[in-house]
Amino acid sequence: MEALACVLHAEKDLRIETVAVAPMNDDQVRVRIGAGGICGSDLHYYLHGGFGVVRVKQPIVLGHEVAGTVEAVGANVTRVKPGDRIALNPSRPCGKCKFCLAGEQQHCTDMWFYGSAMRTPHSQGAFREMIVVEEFQCEPVGDTVSLGEAACCEPLSVALHAVTQAGSLAGKRVLVTGSGPIGALVVAAARFAGALEVVATDLHDAALKKAIEMGATRTVNVSIEPGLKAEEFTADKGYFDVAIECTGAAAVLKDVIPALRPRGTIVQVGVAGEVPIPINAIVGKEINLRGAFRFHGEYALAARLIKDGRINVKPIITATLPIARAVEAFELAADRRAQMKVQLTF
Repeated sequence: MEALACVLHAEKDLRIETVAVAPMNDDQVRVRIGAGGICGSDLHYYLHGGFGVVRVKQPIVLGHEVAGTVEAVGANVTRVKPGDRIALNPSRPCGKCKFCLAGEQQHCTDMWFYGSAMRTPHSQGAFREMIVVEEFQCEPVGDTVSLGEAACCEPLSVALHAVTQAGSLAGKRVLVTGSGPIGALVVAAARFAGALEVVATDLHDAALKKAIEMGATRTVNVSIEPGLKAEEFTADKGYFDVAIECTGAAAVLKDVIPALRPRGTIVQVGVAGEVPIPINAIVGKEINLRGAFRFHGEYALAARLIKDGRINVKPIITATLPIARAVEAFELAADRRAQMKVQLTF
């Protein structure tokens, strides 16, 4: 059995090719993919051939934000049945290493994550018409939401994990820096977690408008002075209880810390290269600085929240193109001024 897939051979060399569909064993599920979202990491692979030290060294099927319909199940599968619409968890931890056994599967030492060139051979992705998966990867999403909405489970899981890293947000003032797809979903996750106020920042008004749609109580365009340096944010040693940093831009922490109250928490979600950290300010204000990497248990929660309409992800989906126009979709997704989440249909 064969299926069409989006295969990246090198920087800007994305081809629609036929790939083999793996045989299915008694514990597996065959899924017909219906929708997939282009992530920032997919874009880095397409535009630059990788990011940091991670480089594409061999042809790789991209994609890890996907949803589809169950086509067949193995004899031992009980979680789903043919015809079920599912979101597909892209994480496949080993379940045996010390981190998996401690319930910290996102740090698995033998993780296979769809569409990742972090290891060689590369972990092939899910931008393909058909794929065979493990039963535990399938999260039913019912018949109410679209497969495009269901494909947003993965980025919503990242947002939910970031919010979890912040601790209780009930009644808190939260700053979200960067209102791209992840930032917008962090806004929604923070409101769901009980944040009293969520202020979102960005350089572009279009992104800030989406942040409002996702639940931000206020936005700040930081390309316009004074931005976060405004007296209302910096007076009395800072306004916010928690800052969730989604840009990865080197200059952002310098502006965030004065706006954060003493003993406040910064959760770093955005990734970049080397970033200077104002250690004296971290020490003087007793700031908690935490990272947030991927997710694990949050994926099932994300699927449930989208399925039940508790978090509406539709505002972040700004364009949908068929697989035959994948190159056009990737070029479109690179325009961050105009687009949030560009998706493919299969």
